[in-house]
Amino acid sequence: MKRPFLIDTDPGVDDALALLMALGHADVDVVALTVGAGNVGLEHTAANALRLLEWVGQDVPVHPGSERPLVRSAADAAFVHGRDGFGDTGLSRSLEGLAAGHAAAAICDFANLYRHDLELVALGPLTNIALALHLDPQLPQKLKRLVVMGGAVTGRGNTACLAAEFNIGFDPEAAHVVFEAFPQIELVDWEATLRHGLDAAEFDAWLAEGGAIADQYRSISAATRRFIQERRGDRWHAADALAMAVALEPDGIVASADRAVRICLDGELARGATLVDWDARGDRPPQCRILIEYDQDRWRGLLRSALGHARIGS
Repeated sequence: MKRPFLIDTDPGVDDALALLMALGHADVDVVALTVGAGNVGLEHTAANALRLLEWVGQDVPVHPGSERPLVRSAADAAFVHGRDGFGDTGLSRSLEGLAAGHAAAAICDFANLYRHDLELVALGPLTNIALALHLDPQLPQKLKRLVVMGGAVTGRGNTACLAAEFNIGFDPEAAHVVFEAFPQIELVDWEATLRHGLDAAEFDAWLAEGGAIADQYRSISAATRRFIQERRGDRWHAADALAMAVALEPDGIVASADRAVRICLDGELARGATLVDWDARGDRPPQCRILIEYDQDRWRGLLRSALGHARIGS
């Protein structure tokens, strides 16, 4: 039996790569995508999810969700991903084909349908999942796993709030709700992403060698790859794809750390920070398994296979 995955996402160039990994994995059945605002607005992220599914020829329901954070407005990442989230390459945008029902309700419905088997992978802000918890406070007990891409576990963030990572910083209140509710979260943070950089020239070669899917990804990611190379030199970083590697093949984890993590909700420079009790000084049980190291060869293999749209897994 294939493992049922529900992916909460805000595509986004990085999300697109992660989705290709999951949709091309032989052991996984992506049962739904739930989509929210984040990298860009909901009208773009929802259209991008539909467009990507069309590229790979798969019929997966896409449920639209949150248009904004729970409490405060937040800036998007259009300056990285393009105004449309897919590099402003002039692709047509259509919302025809979206599934009925809000993303939060869909998360609850699929959790009940696949009770104790559903693996939830969160690649964007956690707004949809926080809303789902409002609908069903028992949601954590119904899921098999929750994998989250988010946070900066020693404060090396990537937003204007210096200690915050984008996904958590976009909606800290939603992250707080999720981190307080779930007894076990597998956390892939921004600093792990930086430790698992790829050679940019090699990644470009994978795109050049691939088929139609690689060509599509090369097109939508061109502006983002230039942006990253201007700032980080010869390393390509793919946060959501690393989180997806952990979700797809957890036996590739070389090292992790179980720690209690809280979300900072206040402060001009710290709002959205993930505060980690590294030395077990508090009284909270460790609810996060933080990725320290993932097998780099396996990580590279998963990416390359996804770009070639080959079946991967057993």
